[in-house]
Amino acid sequence: MKQELIWEHTKKLVVVFAGAVFNAIAMNWFLKPANVYASGFTGIAQLISKIVTEYTPLHLTTGLLLFLFNIPVAILGWMKVGRSFTLYSFISVIFMSVLLEVIPIHHATGDILLYSVFGGILAAIGVGITLKFGASTGGLDIIAMVLSRMKDKPVGNYFFMLNGVIIITAGALYGWDKALYTLVSLYASIRVIDAIHTRYQKLTVMIITKKSDEMKKAIHSKLVRGITVLPAKGAFSNEDRNMLMIVITRYELYDLERIIKDVDNKAFTNIVETTNVFGFFRKD
Repeated sequence: MKQELIWEHTKKLVVVFAGAVFNAIAMNWFLKPANVYASGFTGIAQLISKIVTEYTPLHLTTGLLLFLFNIPVAILGWMKVGRSFTLYSFISVIFMSVLLEVIPIHHATGDILLYSVFGGILAAIGVGITLKFGASTGGLDIIAMVLSRMKDKPVGNYFFMLNGVIIITAGALYGWDKALYTLVSLYASIRVIDAIHTRYQKLTVMIITKKSDEMKKAIHSKLVRGITVLPAKGAFSNEDRNMLMIVITRYELYDLERIIKDVDNKAFTNIVETTNVFGFFRKD
């Protein structure tokens, strides 16, 4: 069991590092050279770094600003979300902050549209594989987790507003063509993340198992979510079982998959998209 745990943590670290490499390459080889901006905290760090460097005698790098911005977010996540998710997310931020300083910036020599698209795709691969293994790239992902646990509000609105500020500021300062290329990059990123992980912020999971009590206990020890238990019977075996229905965010999918596998690897699990939730979207 201990060896499995070590292997699990090692695998996570490797994936988080790989995700940071993809993000850093996307920034330094594609987005920065083309003056196209990333989404979320990375885009804010990139934009502020450029503004400070051009309009003041100071020089603040994107990597340093990204690290500083994520410190209060990591503290918030540690208290409100969970230690494992927050820890690996902050490790991802550290990896990326260092790699942004280490990987050299290539100068744009080709079509800026291609730089925007391929930069967005590479960044999305990094974000997607990180999410798929139960971590995140920090910033807005952790804030989204906190908001989803406090109240059932559409997190996409916050992403949209922040990215809108980045695009409008970039357009006003450096030309609206850059803002449009940033939109192209963001669209490419969203589509690829949807393909690698899941496009839905909320998911409904239905687990049919003979070990419902053990499953409930394991889920409640890891996730702050309510569970509805329904009686079920196998049509072929005619055996009695229970169906556990739970609504989660996409950030919790990896942890739930691990719980199901550990408690009852023979459980039948169906995961479907959830467009909206009414009532308390958390465990009391």
